[in-house]
Amino acid sequence: MLTRFSVTNFKGFHTEFVFDLQETNNYSFNSECIKNGVVNNALIYGHNGVGKSNLGIAIFDIVGHLTDKESNDSVYTNYLNAYSELSEATFHYEFVFEGNKVIYEYKKTNFKTIVTENFFVNGVELASIDRRKNDEATFQFEGTESLKRELTNRNLSLLKYVFNNSVLSDTVENKTFNRFFKFVEGMLFFRSLQGNMYLGLESGIRDIGEYIISQGKILDFQSFLNKAEIECKLSIAKEADQDILVFDFNGKLIPFYVIASQGTKSLSLFYFWLLKVKEDSKVSFLFIDEFDAFYHHELSALIVDELKKTGVQFVLTTHNTSIITNDLLRPDCYFLMNKSQIRSLAKRTSKELRAAHNIEKMYKAGAFNG
Repeated sequence: MLTRFSVTNFKGFHTEFVFDLQETNNYSFNSECIKNGVVNNALIYGHNGVGKSNLGIAIFDIVGHLTDKESNDSVYTNYLNAYSELSEATFHYEFVFEGNKVIYEYKKTNFKTIVTENFFVNGVELASIDRRKNDEATFQFEGTESLKRELTNRNLSLLKYVFNNSVLSDTVENKTFNRFFKFVEGMLFFRSLQGNMYLGLESGIRDIGEYIISQGKILDFQSFLNKAEIECKLSIAKEADQDILVFDFNGKLIPFYVIASQGTKSLSLFYFWLLKVKEDSKVSFLFIDEFDAFYHHELSALIVDELKKTGVQFVLTTHNTSIITNDLLRPDCYFLMNKSQIRSLAKRTSKELRAAHNIEKMYKAGAFNG
């Protein structure tokens, strides 16, 4: 699990910005939203322009140099903060895997160029490089004794080099290192606002309707839409010798994406990724930006409930205050963000919060502005 993340000098984050998922309370309700003292289900609120989207993009920077998954270089233009005189952005990640703590930190001058890297397991540094001094790497993994230590390619991550070029011994540290890589390869960011875009998990472009058909999920998708109060019947039709998804109006077939509303198209995108979360068992961490931009509040709550059932660690950004309710999550899972910090509602008040409290009403009244 991701437990803590901080970033400095990246896009809108001028000084260090910390997102801590370990600041939890001992609430007796909705305990499934917390795993081993770490927030597993988080919703982020904040005014336009405070950096909610950029926080997700910052967290997923790691995907670009450690994996071959979708990295979408275009979202990483204007990499460094415009006000800063520093020449490097700093990223710091903390994870826990089976009780073992991982810290990974690095500096970059742009999306591709890696200046420093440091990797720790349970407080022991296992890999490091500082290209400001030289290109000599140090690593202490058992099984890397014969690896070349000079890494002149500044676009090549030290960790990726070790992962791809060594057969590591069966130690706790090495198992944790492999578990860390599996987690990063399973990270997924997506949004439907401003056009469909995703980071991580896969690479390339998929046709959503074609995928739903290929997986035999038409009736399941129809049921999902009906549950979302979109009454419809779905079927398959041929177009240019290809199967396409269609609405069936008593035998009159109309292509799904020709008449589907923006909200319904957004739901199809969510359903596509939900299938991946449920069936591939590869998704480790999910970040959905403006997850309910096209949904009414009841549908937003349904989406959160569907995600909770998967057990995957997720972070959602939203402006929808109607789902700030203890019936859905809990005060240490709702985060309020401004340009300088992000903290849960539970940590933004000295008041003892209980399940019966109307925290949406309190939020609107400014009870968490302290």
